[in-house]
Amino acid sequence: MHPEPHEHGPDEVPHTHPEPGVDPHLPLDGGPRALRIGIGGPVGSGKTALVAALCRALGDELRLAVVTNDIYTTEDADFLLRNGVLPEERVRAVETGCCPHTAIRDDISANLDAVEDLEEKLGPLDLVLVESGGDNLTATFSKGLIDRQIFVVDVAGGDKVPRKGGPGVTTADLLVINKTDLAPMVGADLSVMDRDARARRHDLPTVFLSLAEDKQATPVADWIRGLVAARV
Repeated sequence: MHPEPHEHGPDEVPHTHPEPGVDPHLPLDGGPRALRIGIGGPVGSGKTALVAALCRALGDELRLAVVTNDIYTTEDADFLLRNGVLPEERVRAVETGCCPHTAIRDDISANLDAVEDLEEKLGPLDLVLVESGGDNLTATFSKGLIDRQIFVVDVAGGDKVPRKGGPGVTTADLLVINKTDLAPMVGADLSVMDRDARARRHDLPTVFLSLAEDKQATPVADWIRGLVAARV
């Protein structure tokens, strides 16, 4: 059995602190702005598959767009388009040409341009997912780019991953431990991962997920629905 995910309502997740007098739900021109969620994690953890699942789950109920990041290719965007999870005009690919964390944390201009271009061309959006290129456990998003961060790890790396910590694991607004169906094959103990995630993250939520079994990433989609609803 999988450990019970320890989830909390959206009001229990730490909020971004905007500049004084600035409404974080609005862009500088005062119009509506989409909730921006960053999705990061190591190479192969299942970030793009998670984005695809969220598009399937939320695409019919939210005005949704996606920005992907790869160093030299558009591989992740191409995957989403091949799988038909969103129309082509709702997906933007950023070729960072540098370490992934640079484009999501240090120099976010290319990603900001992509998000703002989507909002300008598509009109008002409810949600923009920004997927990082594969990075290590230190990867975090600039709060100037996103409102919330999801960090994805997978059990194939062993049950020691949450114990290793790192900013991605310890500070993300939601930690997703993915590929739970592989646990018996790699000898990973999900109860150990659950215990260590709790110790590292305290009250921040963690969910266990198998996209092979849940193709709409239900607990993650529900978490996002709660955030979107809280902004209305």
